Amino acid sequence: MEKAAVFIDGGYLSKILKGQFASEKIDYSVFSDLICIDYKRLRTYYYDCLPYQGNPPTESEKRMYAERQKFITALDNLPRFEVRLGKLTRKMDNGKWKYEQKRVDVLFSVDLVRMSWAHQIEYAVIVTGDSDYVPAVKAAKDAGITVKLCYNKASIHNELLTEVDERYEIDQALIDQAKSS
Repeated sequence: MEKAAVFIDGGYLSKILKGQFASEKIDYSVFSDLICIDYKRLRTYYYDCLPYQGNPPTESEKRMYAERQKFITALDNLPRFEVRLGKLTRKMDNGKWKYEQKRVDVLFSVDLVRMSWAHQIEYAVIVTGDSDYVPAVKAAKDAGITVKLCYNKASIHNELLTEVDERYEIDQALIDQAKSS
């Protein structure tokens, strides 16, 4: 059986779970196994950022950070899961605070390309909608890897959809199968 790795853009998956399925609660191990059902899952990589904290942090920032840290720790403790964290930055833009993830796309892309060219996997399952990953997908394909995209039609960049080898839409049936009990 061919080895696969699952690469999850945590911000993307969280956004579609909340926006399209009104719930963020799924069993990530079950979800990962479902989306690479025909392959042996070597590992799932989850990419995200912890919430922004000022210096000193507000009570609200402390609470949000602690809640997210608990979630990240739970994911990191799942069998064959690795969490990769970028940074969340804050800057003023037209009088409003703007928050931006940094390094997440790079961490995701580096892992995908590194594992592909090292022939650690034969199959990559990516959960994202961002066209920033197109060069990494092309590099993985150049290494002989089959790249499957798991996406939601409400949030997908067409260039990414076109570049991958296989497509699997994240729909209500998949979410229902992966729901936490």
